Amino acid sequence: MKKLALLSFLVALGLALFSGCASMQTRGALERSAEDKMVVIQEEIGDGMKTGALTPDQSQMYLATLKGIQADYAGLGDKNVTREEWNSLEGRLDVLGQVVNRALGRTKKDEKPANSLGERFSHWAEWFVLAEKNEEPTRAERIVTLQMIIDDGRVSGSFSLQMGSEFQARLDSIRGDYLRMMEGGRSVTSEEKAEISSRLDSLQSDLNHLPQL
Repeated sequence: MKKLALLSFLVALGLALFSGCASMQTRGALERSAEDKMVVIQEEIGDGMKTGALTPDQSQMYLATLKGIQADYAGLGDKNVTREEWNSLEGRLDVLGQVVNRALGRTKKDEKPANSLGERFSHWAEWFVLAEKNEEPTRAERIVTLQMIIDDGRVSGSFSLQMGSEFQARLDSIRGDYLRMMEGGRSVTSEEKAEISSRLDSLQSDLNHLPQL
């Protein structure tokens, strides 16, 4: 009986640990998805301010909305958050992204608008890989694309768990630094843009030159 009880305890403990790890991995993916959307929207607003495509009132309104979402995101901290709460936060980012893009006039008349930022991310990845764009991808687009590459590499086993963690840590650092540079609609300097681009180039090069397993 003691052995049976011990075995049952170990099985239950193993299941609990597995569930905890899976939950952490899921939350990590949700956090990166939300942060990717934030960095894209932040960059779009900044570009709109710089080019005059957005009026000062529009820019401030969008920045205030984004700041509110970011504050709610930061408030989640290490709390247990339901999938519905994550969906609500990402839904707010999707709506804001759509509003900003409409204000920038980026949707062509004969082109069906994307329903979410996630759909635009997929388009960006295709453009980036196939080089179908007429202009260089933005830093935010590159961050999103590299995240997809890292996620795919982890799932397919193209690199070890340790390498995947190292790549992810580097990208997380770049994303976080870029968001801080643009905080509050601040204009990113040429030197800062060059620094972010250089770090993205380095990460992309390392990913491109991985040995085939």
